[in-house]
Amino acid sequence: MHELHGGGGMPLVLLPAYPLDCRVWQAMAAQLPWGVRAIAVDLPGQGHSDIGGLAPSIDLAADAVYRSLTSYGIANAVVVGMSMGGYVALALADRHPGFVAGLGLVDTKSTADTDEARARRIATARELEMSQTLQAAMGMPGILLGQSSLEHRRDLLATLEGWVRGQSPLGLAWSQRAMARRGDKTGMLRHFIGPVSVVVGDQDEITPLSDAQHMADAAPDSTLTLVPGAGHLSALEDPYTVAAALNALHAQVVPHRR
Repeated sequence: MHELHGGGGMPLVLLPAYPLDCRVWQAMAAQLPWGVRAIAVDLPGQGHSDIGGLAPSIDLAADAVYRSLTSYGIANAVVVGMSMGGYVALALADRHPGFVAGLGLVDTKSTADTDEARARRIATARELEMSQTLQAAMGMPGILLGQSSLEHRRDLLATLEGWVRGQSPLGLAWSQRAMARRGDKTGMLRHFIGPVSVVVGDQDEITPLSDAQHMADAAPDSTLTLVPGAGHLSALEDPYTVAAALNALHAQVVPHRR
């Protein structure tokens, strides 16, 4: 776990995207107002977190995050996930509903993979395992960023490529298999009683606006934020807009002093 922004009280817990780690949240966390605590957690197989003998499973990843946070003395939190982190956030709310007071879903979706997407994930996992290199993941940065970022923010592409090179091939293979096996969590969203903030880049081609709208329509208390000029990593591409949306979510749960 990484404390990205100091504060007291109920924290924002930030779960990163595949194939990255907590660093993808740093720019956004820096834009949060004074006093809003933000903690990023590397998912199993990412960054500084090992797999620890876990079978590939989004549900088991959620349980691991829950154990880590509660052992750290956190009784409840506003949980935010980007991409794969969103899958884990949804599973955390499903399996440990008393822990999740609010839910942020950034460039993600609540539905399961199609058969074609599942087959691609398994093929990528096998390539990562057999080659023991990161070659199968090195094309991801160019897919994750929106067209505006690719044209005008070439520094982001280089940064992402460096972050991917720091990952573990077996850890990323674990993540691909876990994502391939996940179920549909839309039903859980329909019964979630806390506030939900859905955020999506308007250039996100991986989980586009239709996926975001599907989640926003399912949750009883939801807001939808469209981030102009951003792709699948909107919190990195436009940290200001995403910080404003997540700060508003946090304020719904923990009223902020003015």
